[in-house]
Amino acid sequence: MHLIGTKWKPLILFHLLEGAQRSGILQKKIIGISNKMFTQTVRELEKDGLISRKIFPVVPPRVEYKLSTRGKSLEKILRSLDSWGANDCQN
Repeated sequence: MHLIGTKWKPLILFHLLEGAQRSGILQKKIIGISNKMFTQTVRELEKDGLISRKIFPVVPPRVEYKLSTRGKSLEKILRSLDSWGANDCQN
């Protein structure tokens, strides 16, 4: 549970179910997350093997994140949490 048991990790992982995303675009989808917390969280997810980071050798720097095979194994859980949250908000 410690791998996804923080406020931001499930949200980042859920948005990466859509596919690889540039860091700035991904961060904008996570309402309320600071730059520092975003950076810290994606580093932890990468360290835990749930996402991978690709750095492109261009100026300005371009970084993309995507789910690793291990991260993709959480898809069913993440979608279930999303569905539960949507149903809970309606009640």
